[in-house]
This record gives sequence, C-alpha cells and structure tokens, in this order.
Amino acid sequence: MLPMFKKILYATDIGPGAPYVFRYALSLAHQYQGKIEVVHAMEPLSTFGQSLVELHISHNQSEEMHKAAREKARTKLNERIDRLIEGETASMPEGRALIGNIEVIEGFPAPTILAQAKKLKVDAIIIGTHRHTALGEALLGSTARKVLHGSAIPVLLTRIPDGFSEEGY
Repeated sequence: MLPMFKKILYATDIGPGAPYVFRYALSLAHQYQGKIEVVHAMEPLSTFGQSLVELHISHNQSEEMHKAAREKARTKLNERIDRLIEGETASMPEGRALIGNIEVIEGFPAPTILAQAKKLKVDAIIIGTHRHTALGEALLGSTARKVLHGSAIPVLLTRIPDGFSEEGY
C-alpha cells in the first residue's frame, strides 16, 4: 500500500521564508486531500532572562506578556495563511478547509515540533531550512537537523532560497 499524507504538520518560524515552505504543505494537502496542522514554537526565556525580567515586573505581568506574544504570533500566522490561500484559490478552491489547528507553543523548537507530530499523529512534517555554512560545507539549521534525526515519520526539508522575500507576507 502506498503511503498517504492525510495529516501534515507544517512547522514554521514565521520568518520571511514561511510562504515558500507553506506552499509545499498546501500542495501535499491538496494532492492527498489532507489537513495541515500548523505549529510555531516560541523559544522560552532562559532562567537568567526570566529572572531579569521579573526584577522589573511581576511574574503575573510576565505571564501576561508571554500570553500576548503567543496570541500575536497566532494572529500573524492566521493572517499569512489567509493571504497565501487567497493567492492560491484559483488552483485550490478548497483553500482554508485544508488547514486544521494553528498552535503557538512555548518551548524549544525541535522537541516541540516532534512532540506535536506525535500528539497529532501526523503522517509527515514539513519544515524550512536556511543554508548555513561552516568551512565551506553546507549544513542544515540546527532545528531542521534535530527534527530530521529525531522523527520517526517522513520529514520534508524545504530549502528556503537565499534572500527569499515575498511582498505582503
């Protein structure tokens, strides 16, 4: 039996390359009549950083700021996805129906992505990577590398072209 990609986890950093990577997730979901689950991991402040913040504001204020940041990221993701789908509706009339939940989770990116993939029982993970070089050799970004090596399911690494930028996204 051939593999089916009915549930796809799109992991995003909400950076300028996000639209490029999202199109691959959209294409797979369209082809397999699947759903895209979206996750963005917000790296937490270090213990030292948190203690510095709490020197100036209360713990409750700090928690409220984190909550507001997660909500802002979720709103930004929804807006981007809506704009991307609008641009693709000529070829994909089902558009927004391909998108499942959008989660913004505080945690280190790679373990958060892997945990979300396991929790949602997805069939594949789609993640972007930038070209990192060291001594002339191309290396994967650390998050992409950790996800690739830690995943028990297929991972589609999408290399974001150098300097990629898309107006309006």
